[in-house]
Amino acid sequence: MTTTTSTTAAPTEAVATASTAATASTADAPALIRFRPTGLDTAPEVNALLERLGLGPFAPDGLTAFGGRNDNWAGTTTRGRQVFVKTVARAPDGSRPEIDRALAFEATAARLPAGSPLRTPEHLGTDRESAVSAFRLLPGSRSGSEVALDGDFDEALCREAGRAVATLHTLGTADGASGGASGGEAPDPASAPAIDTGEAPLPPMRWLRAFPWSEVQDRSMAQIAAWKLVQDDTEVVAALHRLRERERTAPHTPAHCDLRFDQFLVHDGQLFLCDWEEFRLADPARDVGAFVGEWLFQATYSVFAPTGEPTSAKDAVAPGFDLSHEEIVERGAAGLRHHIPRIAAFWQGYTECRTPDPELAERAVGFAGWHLYDRLIATAQAHAVLNPVARAAAGIGRTLLLNPAGAVATLRLADPAVPHPAVTPAAVVPAAVLPTAVAHPAQPHPADAPSGSPR
Repeated sequence: MTTTTSTTAAPTEAVATASTAATASTADAPALIRFRPTGLDTAPEVNALLERLGLGPFAPDGLTAFGGRNDNWAGTTTRGRQVFVKTVARAPDGSRPEIDRALAFEATAARLPAGSPLRTPEHLGTDRESAVSAFRLLPGSRSGSEVALDGDFDEALCREAGRAVATLHTLGTADGASGGASGGEAPDPASAPAIDTGEAPLPPMRWLRAFPWSEVQDRSMAQIAAWKLVQDDTEVVAALHRLRERERTAPHTPAHCDLRFDQFLVHDGQLFLCDWEEFRLADPARDVGAFVGEWLFQATYSVFAPTGEPTSAKDAVAPGFDLSHEEIVERGAAGLRHHIPRIAAFWQGYTECRTPDPELAERAVGFAGWHLYDRLIATAQAHAVLNPVARAAAGIGRTLLLNPAGAVATLRLADPAVPHPAVTPAAVVPAAVLPTAVAHPAQPHPADAPSGSPR
């Protein structure tokens, strides 16, 4: 049985669906992008797994897919079960590290008590040989990136995200894994793969010195230019080496290590976290920093939105690229003021469920800085020139990497009992960076950024 995985950012043909009730008007309903899945005749292992699980094969009517770097299918089986199935790539040596990491998470999470803040779609089963996994589909759910796009990833949801991530970071401790299972048939911990202890792949340190020639053919001209932007900045390279060294000596916990908005799902008012292919023991600051970095990336895009904050995909390509320097700085500060309370709510939820080590917040700011560079590289995949908005995000990332301690209080990652300072452009946004972001008008939305590792 073979594994079929996509080599593109998403399956072939996009189709739009409405995320609101059918009674809502078309004009008011935010459009959610779904895709036509790869034909199941080319991936017989999918239905073979579903039949072995007793679910029946997929019914062809209504079968759809979600965006992402791996092939996936979502629909109803002939026995009426709503299921989501995805494949992952094998390593060149034939091993299946991503499947093994995901199975290690499922075995570890099986010890979560009922009502845990960490929720994840029920794992129905995996064919490790074919690298295919099946999960209970959450009908009507919305990805966190869609929720953020529509302006609905509010402070309450951010606090829930903080509680979920903190609970993840306590897995395997008395606080985080005591009691019964979370439901469903979990992998047997005795036979599940061990939790990966290898170093997380991003940032790929050897690429800071030189871009491998073997990788050039798989990268766009904009991605190569993005890597050159990093490599030519000796201060950023040195800061990334320092961050890696701090990471190696930091306390390690179970961690997601690929946290982005689109790894969250909102279903029936509850927040779920999914996609565990990078799960491993790592510095928990990676996950905290990634969540912070997502909001900072959103804040950068809000500079160029007509209303100051993109609320739908149509606002991603914004007029007004003749903004003055003062207007750019003002909008940048406004975007930060709007999003930083969400970061603060995440941190509040996190500290409610876990006491961080004394240096976690500072390391998290450093990882937020790297996350912005990572977004620059990811959004460059389908482009010939660097996205100017992502360049501006990288400028913020540079500020955070070079002086993480200086941004802890501004980003509201300090002790909640300590009064927080007012948010000013100079605290996080280097004003000199922002004007360079108006050179080219065509702007993809941050939700278009594909996932992958390395970028």
